[in-house]
Amino acid sequence: MRNPAQLLRFGALAAGLFALVSFSTGPRNAQADAAQNDSLSPVLVELFTSEGCSDCPPADAFLSTLDHAQPIPNAQLIVLSEHVDYWDSDGWRDPYSSHDLTIRQQDYANRFHLPSPYTPQMVVDGATQFVGSDEKTAFSDIKKAAAMHVVPIRLSAIGLIDDKHVRMHIDIGPAATSEEKVSGDVWVALADDSDESSVKAGENAGRVLSHVAVVRHISHVGKVKQGEFSAGSTLSTDGANLRNLRIVAFAQQGLGGKIVALGTARLPN
Repeated sequence: MRNPAQLLRFGALAAGLFALVSFSTGPRNAQADAAQNDSLSPVLVELFTSEGCSDCPPADAFLSTLDHAQPIPNAQLIVLSEHVDYWDSDGWRDPYSSHDLTIRQQDYANRFHLPSPYTPQMVVDGATQFVGSDEKTAFSDIKKAAAMHVVPIRLSAIGLIDDKHVRMHIDIGPAATSEEKVSGDVWVALADDSDESSVKAGENAGRVLSHVAVVRHISHVGKVKQGEFSAGSTLSTDGANLRNLRIVAFAQQGLGGKIVALGTARLPN
């Protein structure tokens, strides 16, 4: 892994290509969300970011807009903020950073034949990557991904075993058509709905940074074969905010591969 000073760096692109839609940050009605999302095509939007990177806050804000405004017709945008750890030695240790997420980003760098990982990087459905603040490319790629209609994942029987473990049941398939008989590795990410930091050092010293869908734990839970998977799983919460926990499950074709199945749920109150 390169020193952050040697990484590819990109300036934030100008905001304002699309009008921001106002939103409420209050609790969502899970049943209403589920009913509304049944008719939408889920799209996974991953942002690799760091509180130590001065180019990242505009991308963090853009991810929040995608999450709350849901601006793409016929698409359910399922977002994940994945904080890497290779900036942690540059003056500020990101409290949400994870070496597992750095490895995940490296898998994408290998897949996309990049010289090295960089921040901010956005990846859509494991199929395309670009600078995380590039709104024009993001909207274009998300629209294309929504037209591909990944297989939905159903999450049920969700609950806490104790304050350190959450249980759930994961179902994929049976496929409606032969074209939907996907195969891949099944992953589950646990994410804080939102987080905020007062940064004391590094490139963002003196700033208060806000994040959405901050991944706190990601785990491989099995494989889907010929479009079907059904299993229970118990995961460590790893310091996640249990009062506002997102669960995102997805199936992916190999390391850094395309997302072929996707679903999300909340921890019941």
